[in-house]
Amino acid sequence: MPQRLDFIQRANAAYIEQQYQRYRQDPTSVPEDWALFFAGFDLAENPARAPHSAQPSGGIFALVHAYREFGHLAASLDPLGDSPQDHPLLDPAKYGLTASDLDRPLDAQPFRGVTGVGGAQRGTLRELIAALRETYCGTLGVEYMDIPDPQRREWLAERIEAGHNRPTLSAAQRVRILEQLLTADAFEHFLHVKYVGQKRFSLEGAASLIPMLDTLLARAAALGVQQIVIGMPHRGRINVLANVMNKPLEMIFSEFESNFAPEDVQGHGDVKYHLGYSSTYEAKDGQPVHLDLNFNPSHLEFVNPVVLGSMRARQDLMRDLERDRGIPLLIHGDAAFSGEGIVPETLALAQLPAYQTGGTVHVIVNNQIGFTTSPSDARVSRYCTDIARVIEAPVFHANGDDPEACVHAVALALEYRMTFKRDAFVDLVCYRKYGHNELDDPTFTQPVMYAKIAAHEPASRRYAARLESEGVLDEVRLATLEASIQEKLTAAHARARQEPPKNPDEPLGGAWNGLEWAGEDWDADTRVTREALERIVRASARIPEGFHPHSKVAKLYETRVQMVDNDRIDWGCGEALAIGSLLLEGRGVRLSGQDTGRGTFSHRHAVLHDTANGARHVPLQHLAPDQGTFQIIDTMLSEAAVLGFEYGYSTADPRPLAIWEAQFGDFANVAQVYIDQFLASAESKWRRMSGLTLLLPHGYEGQGPEHSSARMERFLELCANGNMQVINPTTPAQLFHALRRQVRRKFRKPLVVMSPKSLLRHRLVISARSEFTDGRFQTVIDDASAVEPQTVDRVLLVSGKFYFTLLEARAAHKGAAGVALVRFEQLYPFPNKELAAVLARYPQARDVRWVQEEPANMGAWRQLRDRIQAVLPEGATLTMVARKAAPTPATGYYKMHVEQERELIEKAFRASAAPARVAGPSENVPRGGSR
Repeated sequence: MPQRLDFIQRANAAYIEQQYQRYRQDPTSVPEDWALFFAGFDLAENPARAPHSAQPSGGIFALVHAYREFGHLAASLDPLGDSPQDHPLLDPAKYGLTASDLDRPLDAQPFRGVTGVGGAQRGTLRELIAALRETYCGTLGVEYMDIPDPQRREWLAERIEAGHNRPTLSAAQRVRILEQLLTADAFEHFLHVKYVGQKRFSLEGAASLIPMLDTLLARAAALGVQQIVIGMPHRGRINVLANVMNKPLEMIFSEFESNFAPEDVQGHGDVKYHLGYSSTYEAKDGQPVHLDLNFNPSHLEFVNPVVLGSMRARQDLMRDLERDRGIPLLIHGDAAFSGEGIVPETLALAQLPAYQTGGTVHVIVNNQIGFTTSPSDARVSRYCTDIARVIEAPVFHANGDDPEACVHAVALALEYRMTFKRDAFVDLVCYRKYGHNELDDPTFTQPVMYAKIAAHEPASRRYAARLESEGVLDEVRLATLEASIQEKLTAAHARARQEPPKNPDEPLGGAWNGLEWAGEDWDADTRVTREALERIVRASARIPEGFHPHSKVAKLYETRVQMVDNDRIDWGCGEALAIGSLLLEGRGVRLSGQDTGRGTFSHRHAVLHDTANGARHVPLQHLAPDQGTFQIIDTMLSEAAVLGFEYGYSTADPRPLAIWEAQFGDFANVAQVYIDQFLASAESKWRRMSGLTLLLPHGYEGQGPEHSSARMERFLELCANGNMQVINPTTPAQLFHALRRQVRRKFRKPLVVMSPKSLLRHRLVISARSEFTDGRFQTVIDDASAVEPQTVDRVLLVSGKFYFTLLEARAAHKGAAGVALVRFEQLYPFPNKELAAVLARYPQARDVRWVQEEPANMGAWRQLRDRIQAVLPEGATLTMVARKAAPTPATGYYKMHVEQERELIEKAFRASAAPARVAGPSENVPRGGSR
């Protein structure tokens, strides 16, 4: 409310008095905000104060405003009949209007902004109230008066009030709506009869969703939309696949068959109500629209940012800068929408420049219940959509039993989105015919509600009776429609049982054209020329004329030129060379994370800020006129929504290198759903590749349990069948080649990088030019100092930063003679051939130790010990050196950290190590094969 009174606070007394006198003569002669203020002032001061001719006018204006703001509170929204019939805020007496005013003729001059509900008002107040009730208190209630932008409010008022908030539909359009309702219900009933006891998350009770989506697609096609990416939960998903996405019925029925398992199936698959599909909507008016219904795990709302990321990538690919050729559509469940934190996180993210898609159309399938939880126990707000207020979006509440109100609502939502490039919400108030799934009995917990549902006539039957009564169709035509629908289902079911399903591994198309599924060879030629290295650092060091960089940052870029010249390249420079070389090859790079521009540890400084005026300069965006696009994004303080978005981006366009960086590696904990249910498993479940790269700072620096471990053990537990890569690189050149090979290969795999902290400036962490121009990524790095391998009697296997701790300790340790240090740079896929070759160099080494700085129950040990054991030379033993098992990754006391590290070093170089239990030998896993 204070926001609405800003105009009062900015005005002087004389101006206010002038406006008030104008209002007393004619309320429509002043702006709406002033009219509302004066009406409230008059009524609060004294209802009888104003002249008799002026008082009803002011009260009427306030009443109209009240209906616009609060009419939805008295709307008939609940199909089960539990909607309020009136509301005190809509009482005319509250605005100084009495029974004697009801039949008084209204002034001839139209009220400002009321033309839709009253026109050039020559009727009575009674007639105006009837029009207001029909418009705002029918089966479609609207929330929009909280929007602070008057242009958007007035635009909505005009379209809502025109036609009293009802659509103008031809007879053919109405019959099509009925046909879709009948089709949706018949499909569910057919599955219920043919596949008794199988979960399908029926759409019964919410069948109006199907004509809603059909209307949205038709309108979108007419507006020039070319692509729509859809995310939705389980409820009604199979119905949408069949009747909106046009997934063949034979394929759907085959998935219900108990023996469904195609012989040529790839991966492990997923349950049918998680599956996605792509198709083309052929519009009668307008161009074809490509539809992509995203695959979805059981964490229902977590697909939201994935859909937005996918759409943003498509818009970038289409160069759709206006965001009007591709739109995201998100379908939600009411309980999850109001309960899951990812929802507001995603809504907020989508408003930021680097994540905008031009607005989303949201449809909430509001079952008025969670699994067994009633709304009163699930949320504190009246509506499940109240979070939409955060982004100042309109909400259309539609009664699911009135399909015409539903299609009108979604048409308004789409038009609003296309006009203002902002989100709009449709709350489809409906019910759930069965329990949470078809095996669940909801009468245990909601007996009263489900007694109503059992006796309730479905919307398809109600709408059919309505059209019959209005002469739109007769019984014969209705019977013909129903028979045609049933015949189609029966025929498809027969074909599904006669013909075994096929699952051809079709070539990748669209943006993925030219790529292929991964084979045995995961290597790539990632070398670049010396000229390219020099071009990158010299172009980056050029500062625009008149730009005033921070002196330390300017010096950093000058130093990088010297690094290449002097053959000593550090981590930050190596990373810049990787990104810059891809950009010069015409590839895009998208790097996002919290404080990514500078880098959490001030090593990157990819974004320069003018010390005089704060202007930005991104050197890597200015390497060459024909370079690829470089996006570097400092994100909101979010892990889950941002990672979900970047994952979605990587699945829609494989050509750019997409990177998400955590401030500290364990920040990825907050995004674990995306790691488990998308990143690690999507290719196996859904045949969806991603080349997303995660940079997760990892290493024990005495900074406590929260800032030490990126939890590599969790990632390694998820690794199987070649699903992703986990590396712990120790040199700038290794990072360079790892990033480049992500987009230089013919396939895409997620890459998890245990990236360093202290190594960013470590004096030994440097690479020579030749490692960039002649080298490639090494999965295992042998000990270069072991020039006489036959004298080595002990091999320490180590990964990451702790290698340098051991390297420095070996030089000072008396018992370190004959000890070789071998670095594990790639933890998965396991480099068994490379490790076997390294170990074969040391014929006298019977003592092999895995040394890690993580506790014994964490780190890589438990996942790697069997694999290492499988390639040990005959007679060699494997033991483990680590901190004691612990419930937290690290101590919070620096002194204790130092002492633990001293003990680790002592155990690593001790003449004999206590043997660690090693499980039985595992399969000998080939590189790039069965991992």
